[in-house]
Amino acid sequence: MPYNTTAIPPRKEVTGQTLLPLTRVKKIIAVDPDISVCSNNAAFVITLATEMFVQYLTSEAQNMTKLERKPRRNIQYKDMANAVTHQDNLEFLEDVIPKTSSYKEVKAKATAARARVSGSKATGTSAAEDERPTDSMPNGKRPKTVLNGNGVNGLSRGARVLSSDAADPNDQLETEMRQAHQDDGDVDMTG
Repeated sequence: MPYNTTAIPPRKEVTGQTLLPLTRVKKIIAVDPDISVCSNNAAFVITLATEMFVQYLTSEAQNMTKLERKPRRNIQYKDMANAVTHQDNLEFLEDVIPKTSSYKEVKAKATAARARVSGSKATGTSAAEDERPTDSMPNGKRPKTVLNGNGVNGLSRGARVLSSDAADPNDQLETEMRQAHQDDGDVDMTG
């Protein structure tokens, strides 16, 4: 026996009853710490507003279903997500009903983000190539080397000077200490 998929038509007249259980809505309201007391009339109005919102959301999802090349009778998750993305007044639901994407798309985005962070190009590199170590700089930059004969500030030729944005401050401190020990001249601290 086939399922009954006929839609329940919205009410035209006010009957004083709700389709959603009023006691359940009252329990949900009672859980909210911002609301201390809620009257029965307020809970009734909240229940009716919730019913109207659900009807609007499903009608927009049904419109998205009708817009497809091959229209369906049943609403699916992707129709709800399309309705949320295409309707401005449903924009607040984007976190609750996100648009789905395939695993392949998510993997490609993650690879591109990883490549952007590491500084290499996303195309043509494998994960093993992206994870190769750089010369002791975690941010992907190479340490600066001094190329003049006598060095700068008493550094010998080829000594490494870490950039100021180095991730490990201990390396920076060690380099500065070595520079200070190689400088024999004292600094005059009296003004």
